[in-house]
Amino acid sequence: MKYFITVCLACLFFTFSVSSQEKNSTHKVEKGETITQIAQKYKVTPYDIYQLNPDAQSGLKPNSVLLIPKSSTKKTTTAPAKTNLQAKTHLVIAKETLYGIEKKYGVSDEALKKANPFLENDGLQIGQMLIIPSNTPTKTSIATVKSSITTVKPSVVKKELIVYHEVLAKETKYSIAKKYGITIAELEKKNPEVVSNLPVGYKLIIKGNAPKADKMVAVIESKKETAKPNPVKVAAPINYLNYEVKSKETLYSLSKMFGISQEELITLNPALAYGATEGMVLKIPSTIAIPQESKKVYSSLSKKSGDNDRKKIVLLMPFNMNTIEGDTINTTAMRLKKDKFLNMTLDFYAGAMSAIDSVKQLGLNIDVSVFDSQETKNASNVAAIIKENNLENADAIIGPFYQNNVEKTAELLTLNQVPVISPLSKDMAKSYTNLYQTIPTATAIKNAMFDFMRLKNGNIIAVVDKKKESVIQYIKENQKDVRFSILNANGTLSAENLKSLFVKDKINYVVMETGNTSMIKSIITTMMSAMATYKVQLVILEPNETLDTDEINFVNLTKLKMMYPSMTRDNESAEALQFENSFKKINKIFPSTFATRGFDITFDTIMRLAQGKTYQETADAVATEQVDNKFEYYRNPDGGYTNKGVYILYYDTDLTIKEAK
Repeated sequence: MKYFITVCLACLFFTFSVSSQEKNSTHKVEKGETITQIAQKYKVTPYDIYQLNPDAQSGLKPNSVLLIPKSSTKKTTTAPAKTNLQAKTHLVIAKETLYGIEKKYGVSDEALKKANPFLENDGLQIGQMLIIPSNTPTKTSIATVKSSITTVKPSVVKKELIVYHEVLAKETKYSIAKKYGITIAELEKKNPEVVSNLPVGYKLIIKGNAPKADKMVAVIESKKETAKPNPVKVAAPINYLNYEVKSKETLYSLSKMFGISQEELITLNPALAYGATEGMVLKIPSTIAIPQESKKVYSSLSKKSGDNDRKKIVLLMPFNMNTIEGDTINTTAMRLKKDKFLNMTLDFYAGAMSAIDSVKQLGLNIDVSVFDSQETKNASNVAAIIKENNLENADAIIGPFYQNNVEKTAELLTLNQVPVISPLSKDMAKSYTNLYQTIPTATAIKNAMFDFMRLKNGNIIAVVDKKKESVIQYIKENQKDVRFSILNANGTLSAENLKSLFVKDKINYVVMETGNTSMIKSIITTMMSAMATYKVQLVILEPNETLDTDEINFVNLTKLKMMYPSMTRDNESAEALQFENSFKKINKIFPSTFATRGFDITFDTIMRLAQGKTYQETADAVATEQVDNKFEYYRNPDGGYTNKGVYILYYDTDLTIKEAK
């Protein structure tokens, strides 16, 4: 035993002696040099250099002197009975394939995948750092083999220092891995918390292992001090936003706009390796500020001078005359009293006819054809109408009403790119390049409300009933900067928490989504009490029947100037009154909502065609506002157009509803 201890101590002394003899060298940085180039020159890793030169993490300065650690690489070869694969690395770039890489380095598919197991599951991706095996066996001496079979040393082993990196804004795993000369897989293995995302401020472990007991990350001091532990930040849920590529945008312009490299963009969106194309939807980290879609300028369309071409307009209206004529039980008068769908159709038609009269008075040359689409929710005779009446020559078609029938019409006329305007459907299942949805989607209406609040630089807070799961999901997925007011365990409002979210230098918008009377009263009371100190405004995203009950004081809603998005408005302008009076004169009744919509859509459609351009060209360029409706069309990523024309209205203290500006 005494002999064994003596041998161990001797070995330990020899180890420390050798270590003390290894001295660090220096390197004078030349202009244009990178940390990776220097590391390769001295056969060390970038993080070895950063360990001795912490200031280098912020960038290299010409003529500065770096301490270079002794290369830790050893020429170890295998005994004659074994072979060892010496490896180099390869950074995967755009348009490369496994076959091309294997051919370039002369390695087999099996050998490459064995050296890079992640290829089996993930496949080849831009930004990966591949280990390239090389079948170059070398021999090791018997002494080398023997030296590896030594007596077990005492546990007085030199403790490995931990190198960390604090994530900065706009950094990605790809850029960090490249900076330190490691692979993304190695980075994620050291930091499993960031596999799904990379939060700003997170301290990544680059080299070494943090203590598991207290989950700390050691911070390397600039000199020789003992590393101090810092708590690991918990990674937040992955956050990405979608961005649709616009006309004339390129990979270069996109990288400049988002402030990240082209390589990072391609890593997130591999399809970009083949170029950016209009309509492509990109995945962008939510930490990057995506420029807001520029709003179209609203303008009043008038007849284009010199444009006297006759326009052909078609209305496909579901009168269903065959059903009415075949009804032996109900008279036409009885049917009009009971059939809401027929009444809606007739109102829309009356409004459309009023619009046609108006444009004729402006001197526009138009031919209008009206057909009975004879439609139900899943059937119509539009195919026969199109075939028998050569509707492929029409300049625009308004209708049918049901979405399935609108889509069928658009499909049949896609080849000729005849604009098909969907007048009343809120659904949208399929997209066609010539299909225009005039009713904004529920998501578009909500988005308009949040866009307005951001435009006003507001502090947005959401108080959402736990039962409103779809609203919670919508906000979390689409409005990631919105803060939620925490509810009590029993689901009631925590007034204290809500007040704690208010700020003094902004308007505090409280988005209230609940039908619970008690919660609504609590929210209103909390906001009313805060008005002396904070600017507050109540917001709802959709109609709330509870607010119409006697239990809710309407005056309080006006004091809080309750704001909400709407696809229509109450227009009291001179033009609107002129339309109402003209409509009543002809139809002996004031126009209903559907009659006004019929007027707005038909008038807007014809006036767009009178600009000397195609309907699509005006949809791309111009937004319009008619009596009660806005038409602000944007292309869908998968084809067709959606109307994002939405009014933001609010209750004013004079008990009227006004448009927020």
